[in-house]
Amino acid sequence: MPQHKNSRQLIELKNFGSNPGTLRCWLYLPTILAPKTPLVVVLHGCTQNAATYDHGSSWSKLAEEKGFAVLFPEQQRANNANLCFNWFEPGDIRRDAGEALSIREMIGHVIEAHGIDPGRIFITGLSAGGAMANVMLATYPELFAGGAIVGGLPYGTASGVGQAFERMRGQNAPSASQLQAALTTAATRRGPWPSISVWHGTHDQTVKPINAEQIARQWASVHRISDTPDLIESINGHSRRVWRDENGNEVMEVNLIKGMAHGVPLSFNAKAPFGNPGPFMLEAGISSTARIAMSWGLADEADVALAEGVTSPGVAHSSAPSGIESVIAKAMTYAKPGLAHQTEGRDDRGVGKVINDALRAAGLMR
Repeated sequence: MPQHKNSRQLIELKNFGSNPGTLRCWLYLPTILAPKTPLVVVLHGCTQNAATYDHGSSWSKLAEEKGFAVLFPEQQRANNANLCFNWFEPGDIRRDAGEALSIREMIGHVIEAHGIDPGRIFITGLSAGGAMANVMLATYPELFAGGAIVGGLPYGTASGVGQAFERMRGQNAPSASQLQAALTTAATRRGPWPSISVWHGTHDQTVKPINAEQIARQWASVHRISDTPDLIESINGHSRRVWRDENGNEVMEVNLIKGMAHGVPLSFNAKAPFGNPGPFMLEAGISSTARIAMSWGLADEADVALAEGVTSPGVAHSSAPSGIESVIAKAMTYAKPGLAHQTEGRDDRGVGKVINDALRAAGLMR
């Protein structure tokens, strides 16, 4: 698949505010920037940065095509050695403090500098970035029209690294009342709450899928919806549950991606995919980028069809897993019985190097 190239690249913003969380900030503006342009805030996961997450998820590619802006907060190693947003540190997840305030300042700066529509601001993120997206939705609910949490965690349920790992493993889960209390005390709120979209792999061993259910329980109370969804459907083999408010508007959805591990669900074998294979960018036959954008009114069904539609008949495509799994799978075939004739003369140390390089690329090995 060719790497997409946009006519404009990410630009760094430096003087956007007091920045108490000492984060970096990158911005993508479409070539044609119309008045009252929507804004999507995108938060990368651990071991990633703004550019690699954008390359994998293709948010700026979609933004160029559909005419919205994308803001990429970026963690620095001085704040977190693994480049995770600090979703578990009390000083970084309170309204008007730490990393949360830094991100709020970035958004405010872009609204003022580029004429962004303040009524169409959305936020999404993966893993620690998903958890931090939930922090922003909880602490500044008046700022966002909607949020999408991919492989993330509920707000305000961990204080420190030890509790963070417990929550990721699904251990000592907070009660529904504790989840809801954390949310309702995060900010004084008047008016409608942002819509919530949750995406999680059923085989995620990094952040257990119970966290998706806890996010749904956390937000159900403020949206005044029941435990029973109004719609249950299967999309490309994956489960989607939808809750509507009393006016019939979709206010929450939970997408469980069958068989997927920890990462962003994408469709690389489509005619016009939004996304590129890489660590935590996973082939799932469904485009979370396109579908999240559609739920926010930033894309349409035609965009989703292009992002997920299978390629033309007769064109061969590899069924190998994507990203790091692909590299490891290829390396491990050398050790399979019956392949000795193909590997004769091969230096076994080369196989180990391939695996180690893949692990380093994923941030799983130094």
